[in-house]
Amino acid sequence: MVRCFIIHTVCPITALAPGESRVLYSRVFGPDEGVFHGEEQQQLNPKQRRLLSAEKLAVVARQVHSAVSMSREASGRPLMEALPGEEALALQEANSGVVRLRSGDPFSEEMSALWIAVQSLGFVMVCEPYENLILAEGILRNLIRHCLEHLHLLGQGSEVLLKSNRIDVLLSRLLPHGQLLFLNHRFAQSLEKDVVADMSK
Repeated sequence: MVRCFIIHTVCPITALAPGESRVLYSRVFGPDEGVFHGEEQQQLNPKQRRLLSAEKLAVVARQVHSAVSMSREASGRPLMEALPGEEALALQEANSGVVRLRSGDPFSEEMSALWIAVQSLGFVMVCEPYENLILAEGILRNLIRHCLEHLHLLGQGSEVLLKSNRIDVLLSRLLPHGQLLFLNHRFAQSLEKDVVADMSK
């Protein structure tokens, strides 16, 4: 199961300290047990739980930001800005990787954070350790492709926060309740049509 999906910044922003990352969108799936320790769950009110959950997601974003920075430095390739219509190329040239999140850092259980960084945005799926990461990467790439093509998240002045409802719709189709879907060719085509119809509304 996927525990959460995050979109965050992976390039320096003047309002943030060096190495910091801003979470632009997040969605948590499933029960809180994997997010909170048992005693935390009992002692916190709903507002405190939301704040603690946001802080844990920010920790994931910082760890992925660090991994993206190291990956980009190691590759030695300059970061190229994609023009409108070049979203597929931007995704093809994106950096990707996996960060192992040890138990207690930040979640109560061990998790894997699968990430793909497209220009200034990082897309992350936090998965339970037994999940099929090859399947998860395929779904994450498909999800990012739709975000870039239909929501133009790489465009000038793009505001991810203003498009959160449409990202929710994409997630409900491609990652229902955090479940990774095995897709045969026919089901994948049907799902693609549904997504395109949803995004054109």
